[in-house]
Amino acid sequence: MKQTLFNHIKNIYGWKTKRKIVVLSIDDYGNVRLDSKKARENLNKAGLKVLSRFDAFDTLETKEDLEALYDVLGSVKDKNGKPAIFTPYALPCNINFAAMASEGNERYIYELLPETYNKLSAKDPTAYAGTWEVWKEGIAKGLMKPQFHGREHFNLKVFEEKLKKKDKEVLINLQNCSYTSISSTNYSTISYTAAFAFQNQEDFPQLEAILSDGVQQFEKVYGYKSKTFTPPAQQFPQDLLPLLPNIGIGAIDRPFQHQLHVGNGQFKKTFNVLKGDKKNKLIKLVRNVVFEPTHGDINHVEKAFQQVEAAFRWNKPAIISSHRVNFCGHIDESNRKKGLGALKSLLKEITRRWPEVEFMAADELGELIALDKNHHV
Repeated sequence: MKQTLFNHIKNIYGWKTKRKIVVLSIDDYGNVRLDSKKARENLNKAGLKVLSRFDAFDTLETKEDLEALYDVLGSVKDKNGKPAIFTPYALPCNINFAAMASEGNERYIYELLPETYNKLSAKDPTAYAGTWEVWKEGIAKGLMKPQFHGREHFNLKVFEEKLKKKDKEVLINLQNCSYTSISSTNYSTISYTAAFAFQNQEDFPQLEAILSDGVQQFEKVYGYKSKTFTPPAQQFPQDLLPLLPNIGIGAIDRPFQHQLHVGNGQFKKTFNVLKGDKKNKLIKLVRNVVFEPTHGDINHVEKAFQQVEAAFRWNKPAIISSHRVNFCGHIDESNRKKGLGALKSLLKEITRRWPEVEFMAADELGELIALDKNHHV
């Protein structure tokens, strides 16, 4: 009963439309977190624990991951004959493990995603040969529309401080071409995956530089400018929001509620509404459907479908939130099968119930809302 009520409460306010629009906002693509099954075994032996399913299964998407995903997205069509489309909130850069090792792991060096794929194709051709080409194919066919998720998916302040201290967990990760299972950051306000989390305002110049460089590298990697942005782990300084329009970002993608660091170590529960933000010249996209099919044993398809139903009842687009880890099979193929099986069931049920549905990328929805003169209501 509580969940059913919440499904409706989060859709009461903000921009509305009679159109049945579905957006699939999926975080973490392009990010190297766990290199391989062997790397996971090595981390386990070294005492680095699996603290979440991300530590256990979240690998850079393989060729098979993408091809299996495309089969599912292409298995349904909307009212316009278009397949379902992922908006992968994606990273353009990863740790350059080889370059760092050659310098004794003294400083951070990044590489662009195509270079990462080239290296992995040579090291593990069965999984990765040709994957970047498959990525580009998905974009060309309208199955994937990557948007900006930051330059890399970890906090550089924490990483550099641990590197300087020769932190055991970080060095073991670097030896295994991974960055996961970090037990502590020594900051109450910063988790190690939260790229834009901060301790105080002194951190802002570095975050601004990462943000500016990140959107440039994104365009270089994916071939176009990103128009929407969602920050890793949903932490982003309010003071930096006005910078986003200056670097081409027109919309920020948020969950309905999250804990926001407002400075001085203080967090507040923030509720977001789908509408224009006049002050910061942004459209706020708000995820109103949660779909994490490999997390726990509940019926995720039914739970997500009920949230889609509530969104449409209140004349809201259904913006479905998920993570790449649900569709990864490099460590355990059954993880991918479970996630994609649930995704296919959900998409089939949506198109069966609402044949007038329209699948849309997040940036398209942002532009649609911006064109409505009442989008600030």
